[in-house]
Amino acid sequence: MKKKIILIGRSMAGKTTLCQYLTNSALKYKKTQTVEVINKSMIDTPGEYLERTYLRGALMVSAADADYIVLVQDATERGTMFPPGYSSSFAKPSIGVVTKSDLASEKDLEDAKKYLENAGARRIFVTSSYEGKGFEEFLSFFQEEDEA
Repeated sequence: MKKKIILIGRSMAGKTTLCQYLTNSALKYKKTQTVEVINKSMIDTPGEYLERTYLRGALMVSAADADYIVLVQDATERGTMFPPGYSSSFAKPSIGVVTKSDLASEKDLEDAKKYLENAGARRIFVTSSYEGKGFEEFLSFFQEEDEA
């Protein structure tokens, strides 16, 4: 992936697992304590930066180097941390990723997609790291963007 992305979502949404899956790393839970740059192409952020409004400025600063904002929504979460139009504050293209689709009902998946649409994600990918689903579409989106 040539484009640099920043992953934003609440704690336990699956941001780090998404990074692990995309880099073919072993899937294991690891609490992200600070902003981490992975393979020079992914910026993994702590969920607390979204959950605590006084830390949201750190997301703005961290996103300065990113080409895309990736909003990550856990399909099993009731509600969302993303306010309507949230991605517009970054002035960069935004996409959404629904994680943990293997644990969710159809209604959960529809709700998660709606949350991301309302937050401003222009394209949404539904994934499951456990089942390995949805990542080909995600990666080919960035391949197309790299070629454009």
